[in-house]
Amino acid sequence: MVQFKKEMILTELNRITQQAGVMGGEACIRGTRVTVGMVVGLIAARDSVDDILADYPYLEREDIVHALRYAAWRAEERELVLTTA
Repeated sequence: MVQFKKEMILTELNRITQQAGVMGGEACIRGTRVTVGMVVGLIAARDSVDDILADYPYLEREDIVHALRYAAWRAEERELVLTTA
């Protein structure tokens, strides 16, 4: 099992960006309006990487890999609910 460390994510997944004014701040493949969620959804719908690259010729294979790795990292995050006294 791969463990995702924040430092690794910030340095190795440099193809993923988040900007408040682009796609509502969702994580996107850099320089595009293609969201990580859209890539994950296409993979979940059984589109192959080659299908995605054919439909979005401005993407590179590594963009899709970074999107999937980013999604896996986010899925591993835990949110803690703090109670007030």
